[in-house]
Amino acid sequence: MEMRKSRVLKKLRAGENVSCIKINLADPRVCEMAALAGFDCVWADQEHISQDWSALEASVWATKAHDADLLVRVPRGAYNNYIKPLELDATGIMVPHILSLADAKEIIYHTRFHPVGRRAIDGGNADGAYTGVDFNQYLKEANEQRFVVLQIEDPEPLDELEAIAALPGYDMLFFGPGDFSQGIGAPGVWDHPLLIETRKRIAVLAKQYGKFAGTVGSPANLKELNAMGYQFVSIGADVVGLKNYYASLLQAFENTSPATDSSSYIEKQ
Repeated sequence: MEMRKSRVLKKLRAGENVSCIKINLADPRVCEMAALAGFDCVWADQEHISQDWSALEASVWATKAHDADLLVRVPRGAYNNYIKPLELDATGIMVPHILSLADAKEIIYHTRFHPVGRRAIDGGNADGAYTGVDFNQYLKEANEQRFVVLQIEDPEPLDELEAIAALPGYDMLFFGPGDFSQGIGAPGVWDHPLLIETRKRIAVLAKQYGKFAGTVGSPANLKELNAMGYQFVSIGADVVGLKNYYASLLQAFENTSPATDSSSYIEKQ
């Protein structure tokens, strides 16, 4: 018995681009809808979203059923916050706010098995087929088929960015422009020179040191980001789609003017 192979890693390693969408609603059916639509990767969030472990577990099932990967952005905290999504058989985790080389090393240490790190071993959960995967095979395949993403979204790690990129044991550097813009004192200034420079630099360093580059984008700049070297781009979110849909429905009411001549109604009676 083998672990399920990562669709994201297969495409990235083949030099292809990956489609991803972020899910804010803590309902597994929304993740399933994204998987059914054909996204390679569905991004569920535990850093900002109050979803419990049962909901996350159901989201894993919902995406696996349609051969889509589930990426979980974990909250910063105890090491088991990082490994529980993996043990539920999420295909990848994203650790936010990597602030230093030492910070990055610690994440790798806790999320990779021997010989790369010292991730706590269980093997009796979904990722190990409830002990159905051979022990040594489990350690090897977990390191090879589950991806770890380090999110750069602060100015603090910039001086050590190349050293972070060079570290073995993780798969992707992910640039988060939102918090980065805040960190450099220019919230929402997407054309700030340092933000633009950092976005380009992360793509270059990721390629130089054998990592993949990831970020967020939109349909408008997707091709530009791909050309820059970002094979993994998350565009859109469920809440944006719903908000826009609701707004479009309301326009039907706003564009309907009340009848000004009651005679037409009376004449039809």
